[in-house]
Amino acid sequence: MFLPGFRDLVRSPWVTILEELKMRGGCSIPVLAEVMEMSYMGVKKHCEDLLELGYLQRSRVPRTEVGRPEVMYRLSPKAEAFFPQAGTHFSLALLTQIKELFGNNAPEKLLFQYFSDLQEQWQGRMHRAKSLVEKATLLVSLREKEGCLTRCTYDAKLGFRIEEFHHPMAAIFEAYPVATTFETRMIENLMGTKIERREVSGSRHGPARIEYLIHTL
Repeated sequence: MFLPGFRDLVRSPWVTILEELKMRGGCSIPVLAEVMEMSYMGVKKHCEDLLELGYLQRSRVPRTEVGRPEVMYRLSPKAEAFFPQAGTHFSLALLTQIKELFGNNAPEKLLFQYFSDLQEQWQGRMHRAKSLVEKATLLVSLREKEGCLTRCTYDAKLGFRIEEFHHPMAAIFEAYPVATTFETRMIENLMGTKIERREVSGSRHGPARIEYLIHTL
């Protein structure tokens, strides 16, 4: 089962190939062509496209009978992102259970530790950036890998800032607002300057978003 909406956005043969490889572990073009009722070259083209994009891996396996090694395709680690993992509902349920077991402050302590660990994990990479612009650009890249949709932007009135349009922990922030403070402190520590987090409601001038204003540049 793919993430909701995935099937509507990608080519149907790609979905079938990814599903078959997920279930089989690995597969050759002739087998896939038979399952999909497509030509050998048609299936091979789709597999090579997915390979080029980094979603498949290719290897050669010796045949049991005489002949050239058989080319096999399997999913790459990158493709695993298409299949649902334990997400927001699980995380919220877990935090509720932690609260019941260890007290009202336990979820906040756990979230504080999460952002402290994330800061430590990213700190080494942030040291490579010299200016605040470089730091913000690198931070956006790191946050995008965590599932955020963000960008750096500048205008004469507001100055330099990071805009965030999606955060995978949004529901958790709603249930535990103090977590936004933990994240903002993490960003301040990584950037090395004061950061102001501001929630912007959607309007005709733009979508709802979070703005992180960088006070010193």
